[in-house]
Amino acid sequence: MDWTGKGCRAGASRRDFNRLAIRTLLAAGAAVTLGPRRAMAGGDGTVRTVSDGHLQLPLDFVLPGIPQAELADFRREFGLPQDGLRPECNVTLLRLPGRLVLFDAGAGPNFMPTAGKLPDNLAKAGIDPAEITDVVFTHAHPDHIWGVTDDFDEIVFPNATFRISRTEWDYWRAEETLASMPDERKAFVVGARGRLDAIEPRMALFDAGEEVLPRVEAFDAAGHTPGHMAFVVHGLDDPIMVVGDAVSNDPISFARPDWPWGADHDPARGAATRRRLLDRLAGDRARLVGFHLPGGGIGRAERQGGGYRFVREG
Repeated sequence: MDWTGKGCRAGASRRDFNRLAIRTLLAAGAAVTLGPRRAMAGGDGTVRTVSDGHLQLPLDFVLPGIPQAELADFRREFGLPQDGLRPECNVTLLRLPGRLVLFDAGAGPNFMPTAGKLPDNLAKAGIDPAEITDVVFTHAHPDHIWGVTDDFDEIVFPNATFRISRTEWDYWRAEETLASMPDERKAFVVGARGRLDAIEPRMALFDAGEEVLPRVEAFDAAGHTPGHMAFVVHGLDDPIMVVGDAVSNDPISFARPDWPWGADHDPARGAATRRRLLDRLAGDRARLVGFHLPGGGIGRAERQGGGYRFVREG
């Protein structure tokens, strides 16, 4: 069965096919699984991650300006591949009484062929996108927001309220953002604007320090983008911080948080934010979930030498 909608009846909705996929899986008695994603629970809430696939990023893009000898030593020490990184894309799913919340929406069908798998993996988990009550964005890069619409330009989460920081909203919609963006990334701006326009009638803006939802606190994590947010979820056995792309690679972000990250809008501020978040997480022994961290992205940060290390859980 073609669940993408290509070649199907005119006007068909991708949501119809996803719902049919869920019913088919359940009726057949198929195992409902999130694959190698991790989960944690406590109190009356659960946090887990659902895979949106992975990205493919060349090393010279993510680590520009690092001396080659230093980079070669680091690569050998940690066993990094020479042909680039393949970071996971972990969409966080928070279940609370009366709410089913996604943090970010994945890449959708038009970014990278290795990403955009969230709808299929929600279907495998027996979750109808219509059940999602809230989609909370860390930021508006393609792999985090383009998934709000499908290849028919329909909204994937028809009953959700969408939430993004006021600074992030203003940044992507400003004329100077498009004018100042390098040519190779102008599509990021055009794509973000198109998705933000589509969901504007159901958009709620917030600022750092506010309670975005009950038990969910917005935490300033700017640097990767001007309005990037992390979120602390309270009321579980331990608080957990959804860090988005503020901490985006294991081992690089942990062992060398000071290194500039090529995908950051402001590399110096991104590095300062990364150090601040990791210092707080390690000091509080709090859990974190990272959009691009391995093994589903849930774990803890521990101090090691002059940096940190990621300890996966689950």
